[in-house]
Amino acid sequence: MRSQGGRSARASVFAVVLCAWSAGASTACRYSDACWEGLDCAPDPEPPPDPCAGAPGTAPALDDCGVFVSASSGDDRHPGTKDAPVKTLQHAIGLAAHGRGHDEEPTRRVYACGGSFEEAITLPSGVDIWGARRCDGGDWSYEGSFDGPDHPTIIAPPGGIPLRVLGGNDAVIAGDDATSVIFGVRAVAADASARDGKSSIAMILSQGAKAKVVSSDVIAGDGKDGEPGKDAPSYRAMDGVEGNAGVSACTADAAVGALPVVNFCDDGIESTGGYGGDGGLDVGRDGAPGKPEPGENPDGKGLAGAGAGSRPCTRGTDGALGASSGRADGAVGEGNLDIHGWVGVQGRDGKKGGAGQGGGGGGGSKSRGPMLACPVGRPQSGAAGGSGGSGGCGGEGGRGGGYGGASIAIVALEDSELELDATKVVAGNGGNGGVGGTGQPGGIGRFGGHGGQGLTGTNMWSACEGGLGGDGGRGGDAGGGLGGAAIGIAYVVPHLSILPGTIFEVGQPGRGGPAGNASMDDEVGRGATGPYGHLYPFGAPSEPPR
Repeated sequence: MRSQGGRSARASVFAVVLCAWSAGASTACRYSDACWEGLDCAPDPEPPPDPCAGAPGTAPALDDCGVFVSASSGDDRHPGTKDAPVKTLQHAIGLAAHGRGHDEEPTRRVYACGGSFEEAITLPSGVDIWGARRCDGGDWSYEGSFDGPDHPTIIAPPGGIPLRVLGGNDAVIAGDDATSVIFGVRAVAADASARDGKSSIAMILSQGAKAKVVSSDVIAGDGKDGEPGKDAPSYRAMDGVEGNAGVSACTADAAVGALPVVNFCDDGIESTGGYGGDGGLDVGRDGAPGKPEPGENPDGKGLAGAGAGSRPCTRGTDGALGASSGRADGAVGEGNLDIHGWVGVQGRDGKKGGAGQGGGGGGGSKSRGPMLACPVGRPQSGAAGGSGGSGGCGGEGGRGGGYGGASIAIVALEDSELELDATKVVAGNGGNGGVGGTGQPGGIGRFGGHGGQGLTGTNMWSACEGGLGGDGGRGGDAGGGLGGAAIGIAYVVPHLSILPGTIFEVGQPGRGGPAGNASMDDEVGRGATGPYGHLYPFGAPSEPPR
């Protein structure tokens, strides 16, 4: 019996030592008399439940859980508690992201009353908006606040993007769980309210932003038609200058051909009439060709007149007409996405018309021939040729038509994450592209100068006149702008999750604008129709446009 009792005593000591070790390991232990070898150890105590956890429809609305905002009864000087809500969503978001002060931790949640907030808001990823709260009487419950879908929190600014979600370093809120839950909200963009003044975009997720949109509406208005391209001046471009006349025979010892005239066009091009040919005794000199000379000249435009020899001189030929620019191309492509929304494509500008070539200079004449010569005692040179007239300048081209404004419900940029659950996504109609501007008429080429006269009262040959300068070419009509996009979700390599109950309604994309000086049914130079779809992928900025 003693040995048995000793064994029992030793077991008890062992149990006490074991329990002491277990207690040091923060485990609650209890010795069991029923079985001296046995030892009951209670599990670690469960942490207290998070009072803020739960879904928006069931989780309690507590001051410790979020910042409260009411457009009707709030004041931004308040701390944002249930009894003293703030007035604006953006102020509430700031308190939720940074804490109310006094070293309070950020709640990362905003409780918003049903009703209208006429402000555009920016939401860091990781801050939630739980809207559609029932605020009458300080209840702040969700149950019954909707009465169906009739009383959401409406974010409807008169201008700008109603809802932006920031990501990356802009988000402020760090951590792995940096997803914003947006619940019971209706974000409504006004028509043509984006930064470009013609698009309507309801929500933008910046690079790396994360958002889950639940039981909400995201609604874009209509885009505005693109502005017409600027017309070039309706008056014609600068006309040429008439050529100078050559001197008559027997009036100068050295009858120099008429000096050229130059038309200085505003694009740096010069249209120059050719020099007149010098007068001589037994032979006249050739004139000079007009400039700018065409690359190919099968018709002999702007050539110099030949000086007199065995035959009379010849006149300079007329300068070539400046090339008229054709109709420019309409806008093509899909545009691109950036932090401000969608940027479309303008129609191509019309090109400038070419300057007319100056006329060739007339050939010079001679003073001596059978029974002919200048009288003794007078200068002996024959008549000099007239210079060619300069050509008209080319007309300016019209400016391309502007792109039509887009209607896009959601823009999701690179590496953003978006989940839609029981949410309505609505896009309106894209605006039509603008018409291209019309080109300017080219300037008129002017006559060449007269050649000098032979000696009066004799059959001495006169010098020849310069050629007519060519007319400047007409400036090109510009192309029409791209039609505005109509898209539910426009995205650049994001992560999308669209759950059941989410529906899309998308209007019509805008039609491309017509070219300048074209009828509405003329497709040449018309811009393309804008991009369209419930979902539409865009290339990253580093990728070439498609």
